[in-house]
Amino acid sequence: PSLSLHPSQGVSLGDNVTLRCHLPRLAARVWLYREGDWSYNKGKKKDQDAAEFSFVGTLQEHAGRYRCQYWVPESAEVSVESDPVELVLTDLRYPPSRISLHPEQHVGTGTNVTIRCWNKDYGATFLLHKDGSSDPIKHQNSSGGGTATFTLFGVTPADSGTYRCSYRPWRYAFMSSPLGDSVMLEVTPTPAPPGAEEQSRANLVMALVRGFVAALVFGLGVFFVIDARSLWIRRDDNCGAPPRDSESLTYAEIHAVTPAPRPPISPPLSTPMWAVGDPC
Repeated sequence: PSLSLHPSQGVSLGDNVTLRCHLPRLAARVWLYREGDWSYNKGKKKDQDAAEFSFVGTLQEHAGRYRCQYWVPESAEVSVESDPVELVLTDLRYPPSRISLHPEQHVGTGTNVTIRCWNKDYGATFLLHKDGSSDPIKHQNSSGGGTATFTLFGVTPADSGTYRCSYRPWRYAFMSSPLGDSVMLEVTPTPAPPGAEEQSRANLVMALVRGFVAALVFGLGVFFVIDARSLWIRRDDNCGAPPRDSESLTYAEIHAVTPAPRPPISPPLSTPMWAVGDPC
């Protein structure tokens, strides 16, 4: 089951309030528990999918944390308990807390903002509220002197709004003071410095040029490496190729070669062995 509170917030001592237990299936009996204390049980009709428990003229003893549970007699099945719901009662006899903001009001994006709340040192937990949010956005135990300091780091325009404080005395955790005075925070976007857009474009152009030059140098390097490798391969092939004999010449090659007159043959000179080497 699930449990809801009506009204869900802003309930003061003496107000009427209803706790509604929503059931996923038809049940014969529903229990409402207050944590650490008593329980109510209530029979319900078979055609209902919720059971309501109402307090008329709430008292301090009604404040607390509640859960509900149901029982199906046909199968003797007992459900698990619902998630808890807190009934917090506002006691107008507690004086509202004070609040301050630093820096005041208008700040730029990225600024750290401090909100300070204080009372007469009742010994309490302070809660920071923002208008438009159903639940407190922060909470903190008071330090010496009945003060709590909340810091909003690196604020953005989404943090703009109206802030207030309340507190809950430690002895009565589900009793609350009324909301105190408010402070207004306005966060303005930080403008870009002059020439920032032109500088960004220039940086982009330079990056593109450098990328093109790097790609060109890399391509030329690859081309020269491949070309040099092909030259070495052709040289090795020419040096290692066997000489062609006269029988392999075609008829056209034989007639195309005109024999040159032979010079007189002189006796061969002896060639030293150290001069003999691979011509390639």
